[in-house]
Amino acid sequence: MPEPSYIRNRIRSIGFAAKGAWILLRTEGSIQVQFVVAILVCIAGWYCEISRMEWICQLLAIGMVMGLEGINTAIEALSDYVQPERDSRIGHIKDISAGAVLIAAVVAGIVGLIIYLPRIFS
Repeated sequence: MPEPSYIRNRIRSIGFAAKGAWILLRTEGSIQVQFVVAILVCIAGWYCEISRMEWICQLLAIGMVMGLEGINTAIEALSDYVQPERDSRIGHIKDISAGAVLIAAVVAGIVGLIIYLPRIFS
């Protein structure tokens, strides 16, 4: 059985993670837009009665995009902290990070099209 201090530390870690998610959602415009889109897509999934597998794919796509957006935001904040002045190397790092989010968003969009286009055209 785990030590009580281990359990307390795990609970505290979850609290820190929830705080970080709340800060991200409260302060970052891009994640706010993604959150609204995620809610709308989930409403569409409920309305269209998508299958369990489609829900899994949809939720994984949403999580992938929003999770990468959080990582991108953290990379940008850390980059700005480490190098507050304009630096092409930091810009390159930020571009790569943003590119990862773009790739995830495109794939998520394709997942959405695969799920919803047949329903729209039937």
